[in-house]
Amino acid sequence: MVALLKRIYKCNVCGNIVEVVHEGKGQLVCCGQSMQLLEEKTAEPGKEKHAPVLEVSGDTVVVKVGSVQHPMEEGHYIEWIEVSTDGEAYRKYLKPGDKPEASFKLKAEKLTARAYCNMHGLWRSP
Repeated sequence: MVALLKRIYKCNVCGNIVEVVHEGKGQLVCCGQSMQLLEEKTAEPGKEKHAPVLEVSGDTVVVKVGSVQHPMEEGHYIEWIEVSTDGEAYRKYLKPGDKPEASFKLKAEKLTARAYCNMHGLWRSP
């Protein structure tokens, strides 16, 4: 089974974020406008601080955001970190002041991690 990565959309007017559980043919609209599909980014120029980094030790998976620790300030922070594998997804929500990392207890061979920055969007592990 492959990793479970659901599409995520954002309203550019009010900031609502929607995760699609089952895709249909319709168009997502909020505040009278089409919602923006968030494209998963995997790399950025300069020092990495958004791409999730996976560390696996036995049945523990730690996901840290960025090879350089991402800021966790009131106006700029990682809102959530997600790891998915074998058709299952696990997510941890964060707030300003938290460490930009999450720990999950699971065993899997193929893992994918995503993180959402409130300023710079959706990021996926390379």
